[in-house]
Amino acid sequence: MNISHIEHIGIAVKSIEESKKYYEEVLGLKCYSVEEVTEQKVKTAFFQVGDTKIELLESTSPDGPIGKFIEKKGEGMHHLAFAVNNANEALQDAGSKGVQLIDKASRNGAEGLKIGFLHPKSTHGVLTELCSKE
Repeated sequence: MNISHIEHIGIAVKSIEESKKYYEEVLGLKCYSVEEVTEQKVKTAFFQVGDTKIELLESTSPDGPIGKFIEKKGEGMHHLAFAVNNANEALQDAGSKGVQLIDKASRNGAEGLKIGFLHPKSTHGVLTELCSKE
């Protein structure tokens, strides 16, 4: 697996509109994109900080993964995402090393990325996302 940088840090929020105020008014960041990923039942908002992005995640359905996360744990850090050359290959590499996979193959994510998740039971409690450009 070849990780080039932290792609983004995903943060689960109840409301993107409410949460954006903190990132823009207090931290001085600028939201450059808001996007809905229908198949994941989530709305996203992105802020660029150097080479890394902050991704706010708002559930569009109570039964979506972010809705369930917030119900169980409340708002806060959801996942850490690493940029890799090929998400499919990185998932297979991690799986071959005994890491429990949430995704056996990459799927479509926000910003046109291919994404796949590693289970936090195998990553010391951190939900880990592997991302690659097409």
